[in-house]
Amino acid sequence: MPSLPVELLIGLRYVRAKRRNHFIGFISVVSMLGIAIGVMALIVVLSVMNGFEQELRSRILGMASHATIAGDNGELHDWQRVADSAREHPEVLAAAPYVDGEAMLRSGRRTSGTLLRGVLPEMEDDVSRIAEYARSGSLDTLQPGAFSIVLGSELARSLGVGIGDSVDLMIPQASVSPAGVMPRFRRFEVADVFEVGMYEFDRGLVLLHLNDAQALMRMPSTVSGVRLKLDDLFMAPRVVREVVGNLPGRYRISDWTREHANFFRAIRTEKIVMFIILSLIVGVAAFNIVSTLVMVVQDKQSDIAILRTIGATPRMILLIFLVQGMLIGAIGTLLGVGGGLALALNIDVVVPFIEAATGQQFLAPDVYYISDLPSDVESGDVTKIAGLAFGLALVSGLYPAWRASRTMPAEALRHE
Repeated sequence: MPSLPVELLIGLRYVRAKRRNHFIGFISVVSMLGIAIGVMALIVVLSVMNGFEQELRSRILGMASHATIAGDNGELHDWQRVADSAREHPEVLAAAPYVDGEAMLRSGRRTSGTLLRGVLPEMEDDVSRIAEYARSGSLDTLQPGAFSIVLGSELARSLGVGIGDSVDLMIPQASVSPAGVMPRFRRFEVADVFEVGMYEFDRGLVLLHLNDAQALMRMPSTVSGVRLKLDDLFMAPRVVREVVGNLPGRYRISDWTREHANFFRAIRTEKIVMFIILSLIVGVAAFNIVSTLVMVVQDKQSDIAILRTIGATPRMILLIFLVQGMLIGAIGTLLGVGGGLALALNIDVVVPFIEAATGQQFLAPDVYYISDLPSDVESGDVTKIAGLAFGLALVSGLYPAWRASRTMPAEALRHE
């Protein structure tokens, strides 16, 4: 069995040895704990932010489409051909038509502006998760010609209506047809209420059957566009361009990365800023390693001199004290990674326990739509955090170790 290098053996012995100056040992423990706390805080915070991002993305994309193909002038005439062509792409899972527009809802004296979306219930389930958020669990309540409507929970609360009530839906246009003047409003019955947990949708969106939307918007044979669901949502920009490239004519394309780019960019920026801020905790702890090793070098002056006189080279002395800094950093990093993973993976148990103990709720459901702290541990984040902590510890030990290697034996032993 090969023996360990002498530098490592002596460095480990110095770490385990009892010191005449107990304050040095105290500073070493503080440095380890500081690195551990910093690493743990980074892992937990980034995991929670990853969880929030994943949860919000899931909710947003549960309502918004991965990609859309719309007519160049706002109307798409042959949506069946567009949908069939899109489904032929290997990365497109489903396609469904939609009609959208702006409207005003009125119930008694209460009014509210909203966006309306006409959908085919049997096809909408393939491209969105709206049915999961509806109280009935499906969109079958939307029947063609029944002029029924599904409202967001916040919008229904604002209008003071519930399932079975009637609302007047008005659109900001009027047109003339052979049958006469299209009325500016139509009475609808509230067939269901959905709650996504995103104010943007719960307050500003209504759903109705595609046929009813076409009649209301005077689009008897056209739709606004086709919504696509993809196998890999991150490939949406490329896939939608490839789909349109196989179609004749001109179309307007969009995808979720464009429609919600600022939102997800803000989350990513916050994550970077939090990483930098919490890294300062690790930096302060690593700075303590400098103080620890400087005092160790002063405490071991005679030992260094003796090692030099029996043949130890400056490089060996440097490595001996560098091992101590590396060991402090490694122990602190491992403790932090272990504690961070344990806390991040059990955040759904720890947070309710703290709330019960303190009587305070972190995310009140009447204020925040996401009342639970989600957590998503990414191996890349853990690796990056551990590498940062160990790297700072290694760099912090370089100067004291270099100072130790420059010690002159005669000067160190003069007063011994």
